[in-house]
Amino acid sequence: MAIGISGATILTSKGMGRTFLDNTEYPIVGGLRKLIYHQSRPNNLTIFSLVEDSEKAAEAAAVVEEIVGDLKEPGRGIFTSIPVGTVKGFPKE
Repeated sequence: MAIGISGATILTSKGMGRTFLDNTEYPIVGGLRKLIYHQSRPNNLTIFSLVEDSEKAAEAAAVVEEIVGDLKEPGRGIFTSIPVGTVKGFPKE
């Protein structure tokens, strides 16, 4: 990646709304089902990456928005940065 992030893990994931839709054991009220259905995709991609600091995380967020568009828009995705206390096996260059 152009900003110096060299690795990430990508997982196929499913949101809570889609999980509710796929669950036939617990019925959902019709109106709620329609609302969730129109806002839910069958699968998503969740990307995890370790970065050095909050500045690098902000750069990554900017790159993500260049690709998917403004994250304030519905359905574009979610970006979050969470401090990690201990990391082993992550080489510092």
